[in-house]
Amino acid sequence: MKSLSAFILSLFISAPALAQEEVSMVSTSRLTLFTAVKIAQATIAECTDRGIQIGVTVVDREGIVQVTLRDTIAAQITVPISERKAFTAANFNIATSALGDRADSPVGRVPGLLMSAGGLPIQVGGSLVGAVGVSGAPSGVTDEECAQAGIDAVLDDLEMAM
Repeated sequence: MKSLSAFILSLFISAPALAQEEVSMVSTSRLTLFTAVKIAQATIAECTDRGIQIGVTVVDREGIVQVTLRDTIAAQITVPISERKAFTAANFNIATSALGDRADSPVGRVPGLLMSAGGLPIQVGGSLVGAVGVSGAPSGVTDEECAQAGIDAVLDDLEMAM
């Protein structure tokens, strides 16, 4: 009963502060299509230099696809896998390689998520602006390295633009 009374009292104390908050808007930074394409192309170039054919997807901060590219002889399955990795990285704002322990949990079974290495968030100035997902390399570690190369190709320019 004491904790219920304390909770109700805290609502009355904080209600005036909430009511006085000004109406405002939140600004977010987004990748341009040009930047998303450059990330995807640089990602494919890195894997091509390693002799690997991949699919790559770049998504915005909400996980919505901006661009998907599939190298000439990469398997068709690389496309949906790369999209799911990018979507997962954007929604968790973390590398998908760090989510492996959650893969066999209720969260890991949510449709559309893929918690295996190869997806990286794109962060600029500490803010999430998108994510990259890669599929097709012999290991998720290599997928992730190619994704990082794609991000690195534009990161300096993005940070200067902030």
